[in-house]
Amino acid sequence: MANGSRQAAWEFFGTELRRHREESGFTQVELGARVFVSGGYIGQFEQAIRKPQLDVARRIDETLRTDGIFERLCRKLIDDRRYADYFAQAAELETLATKICEFAPALIPGLLQTPAYARAVTLAMNPFAPEETVDEKVSGRIERGRILKDATRPVYWAILHENVLRIPVGGPAVMAEQLERVAEFARDRSVLVQVLPYAAGAYPVMTGDLRLMEFDDAPATAYTEAVYSGNLLDDPAVVQRAQAAYDLLRADALSPELSLALVQSAAEDFRRCASTT
Repeated sequence: MANGSRQAAWEFFGTELRRHREESGFTQVELGARVFVSGGYIGQFEQAIRKPQLDVARRIDETLRTDGIFERLCRKLIDDRRYADYFAQAAELETLATKICEFAPALIPGLLQTPAYARAVTLAMNPFAPEETVDEKVSGRIERGRILKDATRPVYWAILHENVLRIPVGGPAVMAEQLERVAEFARDRSVLVQVLPYAAGAYPVMTGDLRLMEFDDAPATAYTEAVYSGNLLDDPAVVQRAQAAYDLLRADALSPELSLALVQSAAEDFRRCASTT
């Protein structure tokens, strides 16, 4: 589903939610209290500013007695085979964010990946997948990265653990190309890149990826990811804790200048290795 038609479908979701809510006699605040979100969130769902998670859509159906219509709509709208089920909603929010801060402990973030790197990652995770499925997933990842080239691109801050620069995903040639791309983003100042070096030792958020997203007309959201699972975190207190953890990562990371030098050095190491094999 194209972005325009998907947005129109979310607007339909919001219109139907408002209609059913009003017919049931609930204010936004009253419905929010029953489904464990704020009244402001209900208003944002109705305006298609924010997309509800499946569990919230399910509770809305139960409260408004709508026979599962909002859960079914939600499932259909986030059903995108290019992305894992748990990541689909985060991918939608990415397109609306005005600022994205990401910490990557093991892999180049999806928004920065080259096609060859994305393919190597996809094949490693899906070794028996048919070629069509692999192409679909790689296409989805590359499509996501286009938001960084838009005139209205979000501010994007990426902190990469040094692991990311050293694991030879796809082999030396693929890694050299990938790290050079990261360096280009940093040199162009379209992305702010920092590296958390091995010397930093233990660090916050050692259990997985972390992404913070900010929006013009909606509260900030945190997204965390582990093996075959991901969580969108809307609770303001939890998001604040995630932001504090990211601030600590920033403090431990190398400066942007030293980080760029390390990325370029690692790219050159892989390039030399590729030329001798």
